[in-house]
Amino acid sequence: MHRIAGGDSPGAVTSVAAATVPESVAAATVPDSVVAEGAQDAASGQPGRRRVTSRGELEQVAFQLFAANGFELTTVDDIAAAAGIGRRTFFRYFPSKNDVPWGMFEVELERMRARLKECPRDVPLMDAIRVALVDFNRVEPGQIPWHRRRMELILRVPALLAHSTLRFASWRAVIAEFVAERAGLRPDSLAPQAIAHAVLGVAVAAYEQWLDDEEAELGALLDSAMRQLDAAFAGRLA
Repeated sequence: MHRIAGGDSPGAVTSVAAATVPESVAAATVPDSVVAEGAQDAASGQPGRRRVTSRGELEQVAFQLFAANGFELTTVDDIAAAAGIGRRTFFRYFPSKNDVPWGMFEVELERMRARLKECPRDVPLMDAIRVALVDFNRVEPGQIPWHRRRMELILRVPALLAHSTLRFASWRAVIAEFVAERAGLRPDSLAPQAIAHAVLGVAVAAYEQWLDDEEAELGALLDSAMRQLDAAFAGRLA
């Protein structure tokens, strides 16, 4: 999955099967003083306030507000004010508040599509998907706490579930396209769709385990879960 999501600098996926998803989330942090300054200046209308100037920084500001106030109670206006930007500027970075936790998901999704397309045809289907899934969700050690916050939002905030469904559909489409190309089928055929749904389920299950256990290693969970799925398809569940 994605990584299900990612931001501007080092770093999804997202993610979960997202999507999951190196962590391409923004590593740039916004000091609390800058955030406070932006909010204060936005409220007072004073000129010269220090504005957030990148998608990654805006994401950081939003996540701070989500942690402090809850996702549902944080508005676009709140985020824009804290970032020292206008509401219209926020929408230049993100189509909606619901898109913030997903970061650079679409970019990472294209990377996974390219990774699958480049896989040699002599690599077994499920092995190819397993390797691509683990790579898509690779997270640099320093980004793990950030990625946990991201995935907690994506998988466990009820207000985001409907939006996540749309993102997961895009993620499954990449898997279905790959399976269909290998099998000489249409992506909307039953077999590609069944495998895509199964792989998404595997990724979500691995992420749930990871979120519940701070000592767990995400890549190992995803790898093991995919091997279990492969064994099940082969009629030899381990």
